[in-house]
Amino acid sequence: MARVGEITRETRETRVQVRLDLDGSGLAKVHTGIGFYDHMWTLFASHGLFDLTIDAKGDLEVDEHHTVEDVAICVGEAIHQALGDRSGIVRTGHAYVPMDESLARVVVDLGGRPYAVFQAEWHTPRVGGLSTDLIFHIFETLAIHARMNLHAVVLYGRNDHHQAEALFKALARALDAATRLDPRREGIPSTKGMLV
Repeated sequence: MARVGEITRETRETRVQVRLDLDGSGLAKVHTGIGFYDHMWTLFASHGLFDLTIDAKGDLEVDEHHTVEDVAICVGEAIHQALGDRSGIVRTGHAYVPMDESLARVVVDLGGRPYAVFQAEWHTPRVGGLSTDLIFHIFETLAIHARMNLHAVVLYGRNDHHQAEALFKALARALDAATRLDPRREGIPSTKGMLV
């Protein structure tokens, strides 16, 4: 059975369409109008082996906030939809990813309880067209809408591009591990018999 999420979100500020296949091969078609943000989601797809399409049009004449936020909402909802009742999944995953001088760690639990812990120190206000203060917001929004517990930390680094890249790659690899189907697992991955 295909594990695919398809989400469309339209507001007065944005129009976002997302399609996510958890069992893909890393193909990405990402168009948000924010080059660096496109780069991050393309890395996410490639390193998680997810097939991901994002088509977003937002009020970039105001700033990038609404577009960035609504894309994160839609990707989170697509993850949630693609997981269905979450039967048979590994459920938890973690990854450490270096990018030159930077090192990031991301740990996720797809148990249905949304929570985000994020630790990173940024050295510049922007990377390309993306404000660095929005990166925490991306991860928090994703955690809420995917119904996952997400802990993301930049352990050290000097270059903000490298730090962000390490975070998105680690997120992808942690999610890839957590969303995998365990052939030994029957039903919901919880001793309670239900998630949340």
